[in-house]
Amino acid sequence: MVNIGQYPPQEPFSDLATDYHSRVMCWARGIDAHDVSYGDDAYQSIAIYPPAAPSGTVLMFIHGGGWTNGYKEWNAFMAPALLAEGVILISIGYRLAPGHLFPTGLEDCMDGVAWVWRHIDQYSGDSARLFVGGHSAGGHYAALMGVRRDWQESRQLPREAIRGCLPISGVYQFGEESGLSMRPRFLGSVENDRAASPLYNIDGVPPPFFMSYGEEDFPHLIQQSQSMEHALIAAGGNVDRIELKGCNHLSTSYAAGDPDQLWVPKAVNWMKLH
Repeated sequence: MVNIGQYPPQEPFSDLATDYHSRVMCWARGIDAHDVSYGDDAYQSIAIYPPAAPSGTVLMFIHGGGWTNGYKEWNAFMAPALLAEGVILISIGYRLAPGHLFPTGLEDCMDGVAWVWRHIDQYSGDSARLFVGGHSAGGHYAALMGVRRDWQESRQLPREAIRGCLPISGVYQFGEESGLSMRPRFLGSVENDRAASPLYNIDGVPPPFFMSYGEEDFPHLIQQSQSMEHALIAAGGNVDRIELKGCNHLSTSYAAGDPDQLWVPKAVNWMKLH
């Protein structure tokens, strides 16, 4: 695991982010990863958590943090529950706002996926079984990569490189009808609101989606998840959606590392079926 102090500084944490950071980094102690760089910036890196008995299934997961905070190491706590099921967990880092505005972080995630597709066989992974997920801002990037079809060719990837998407408490819409109380700074120009919205960028039949949010999540994200589900189905997609009982926006993330919560067994089984 990379020492957090080796990263360039980022925006000061809010109280919520401070609590989240403390919890997940505590849970991550003793969990080792193979670190790989896919770019020159320290944030352009990947953490690979290989299971003892890999099934070939790969879950590439993208951290949240409002597009201005976060580290790929935040996802390490998810590893034990997934590795026990043979799933290779890969955490993709990306450059953050306000220093890097849309679409920089998204393009970093795309480059991370391309690296995984080319090299995952070295870790007993199957490049035909790459799933992408993320929490909050990470769920947004995962969903946007999943529905768009204009980035794979330039990275010499098949159009169906992503087999399925598993966003948790994701953001799917920006602009006046999004319900967001503030316009996220990472968007930069107003013209990016639509380009950054997964809801408005479904190109053809989307890959299967396994969507989740918390029973006590932010109301606008619950509404966005339901709107996104309807749009995916209208485009011919296959969607499974679960509500995580008793979970708020942060504890939906915690549930992704707890084998006794609903998300882990449901997500693992969903990936097996797809």
